[in-house]
Amino acid sequence: MDKAIKTYGSLEKLPEIKEKGALFLCTIASTLTSHIPGITGAGATPELTDYTPAADMELIVYGEPRCLPEIPQTIVDGSAAPTPAVITKAALELADIPFLVVDAGAAVKPNLPYIKVNEEPGSDIKTGRAVSNPQLIYEQGKVVGEILSRLTGHMFIGESTPAGTTTALGVLQALGYDAWGKVSGSTPENPHHLKEQLVKQGLMAAGIYDQELQDPFQAVMAVGDPMIPAVAGIAAGSKVPVTLAGGTQMTAVCALLKAVNPLYSFDDLSLATTIFIARDETSDINYLTRQIDDIPIIAVDPFFERSENESLKNYLNGSVKEGAGAGGAMLAALLMDNTMDDIRAMTENLCKEIF
Repeated sequence: MDKAIKTYGSLEKLPEIKEKGALFLCTIASTLTSHIPGITGAGATPELTDYTPAADMELIVYGEPRCLPEIPQTIVDGSAAPTPAVITKAALELADIPFLVVDAGAAVKPNLPYIKVNEEPGSDIKTGRAVSNPQLIYEQGKVVGEILSRLTGHMFIGESTPAGTTTALGVLQALGYDAWGKVSGSTPENPHHLKEQLVKQGLMAAGIYDQELQDPFQAVMAVGDPMIPAVAGIAAGSKVPVTLAGGTQMTAVCALLKAVNPLYSFDDLSLATTIFIARDETSDINYLTRQIDDIPIIAVDPFFERSENESLKNYLNGSVKEGAGAGGAMLAALLMDNTMDDIRAMTENLCKEIF
């Protein structure tokens, strides 16, 4: 297990879940920002990104999408990389960890039971009016976090939000962090210039470019997405340790947590991701987290170079990298005494069945 896990920061011990149990949530949301050509690879076309979060959740629960005829895949230079939801499904099934979906504002709702925190999707960040009610979403999230944390000893929170790295960039910059060129992307060629251009347009449209904010929710309102306040609220409301299962989007969640409550303790919060994010030369999750607080990062390596599935090997080329809580789900499975060979074999078997 140790070879599959690399830690960054002052993590003294891995999350203890074997005795106390764990609950895995995946928070889904959409924005019109994902409709901008070239901004994300989380869908065959920009318009189909609206279906990706719902299809991911349906795949994890049912083994197939019900809102789409085909499984979401990232296509780069004619090669397809399967959605990371298949990794999440494999890991959670192996570890027998309960799974719940939280709707923070998905454009297409999944055909399965879910917890509603917010109904309305986000808008295009170029308008400077990206999310209409971020504080309410945060407060609703706190209620969910408080209630669900009574059912478990550790909460893992993943996300599926197309174009989420762009909105994360917006929130980080609006809250005063140096994030230009530091967020990740779902394709090998990270479109930093386009992301920066969109965020600057949004900040200027909102009248907060290079301005110190009096209200941190202004950052989300102007250039964020509904997932960020929802997950921040769930983490704030939790009475048990939390692992944020995601990539650089989760650094924006941490930034909002600290901005809303400067006394928030990150002692019981960690960030779990894949090695593809941790080693991504086009982004820097470690630099982002260090600016916020002493937040440990746990990166999991599925060793896809050993895989017999050629589509999974596309992850090694910089495609997809993370999503649907894949890194956190693999970590949870490893902590429940499954091996990485088990997780990878299960993922390969699911790929054969599903794709």
